[in-house]
Amino acid sequence: MDNIKVKTILRNYIVLIIGLFIMSWGVCLSVRCNLGTTPISAIPNVLSFATDISLGTLTIIFNALLLLIQILILRSKFPRIQLFQLVVTTIFGYFIDFALSLTTNLIPQNTTEQILLCILGCFVIALGVFFEVNSHAVILPGEGVSIAICTVSSIKFEKMKVIFDSTNVIIAVIISLYYFGGFVGVGMGTILAGIVVGYIIRFYKKIALMILGKNEDNPVTN
Repeated sequence: MDNIKVKTILRNYIVLIIGLFIMSWGVCLSVRCNLGTTPISAIPNVLSFATDISLGTLTIIFNALLLLIQILILRSKFPRIQLFQLVVTTIFGYFIDFALSLTTNLIPQNTTEQILLCILGCFVIALGVFFEVNSHAVILPGEGVSIAICTVSSIKFEKMKVIFDSTNVIIAVIISLYYFGGFVGVGMGTILAGIVVGYIIRFYKKIALMILGKNEDNPVTN
């Protein structure tokens, strides 16, 4: 029984790591399109333009802050296993910098190429999130903060997630306006990702359910 449990946990984290790797490439494509990244990466992305710190490193720092916020909100109710979020987000940060290092020559030549790259980035990010969500492993700090707030309040997760993402975008815009007097690192791509990624994830789920012959009530990876 213990061997089965260990194999299940190992499988879950392998799926999570695969998801993080795919997500990192989605973030990379959204950076290269120069139209703005997803809401969760908006603040680190803007700061990467305003400082000499890499996007991956800023992602690690930002998510470590989100983990700290979870601890402050939940206090004694914070599950210690969720400290592993820091390890996971560190891996994610290094994946992002790795992807960016391999795509320095990926420069769209016109608006059409920018939009196509942005859309491709949304599909890749959604695929990565699909793997992450269905890994049944540790949650990422972005979702962790929303869940923590929902735990101590009557706010539903779906509503809290929208509030959290919107707050990220607003803060990113403020930082961009402060440093550059305009929109740098955040823009149309950020809004597009915030709208369509969820729908694309549902599309992937339907395909997976069709392949596995399962219904909507069952987890995809079980």
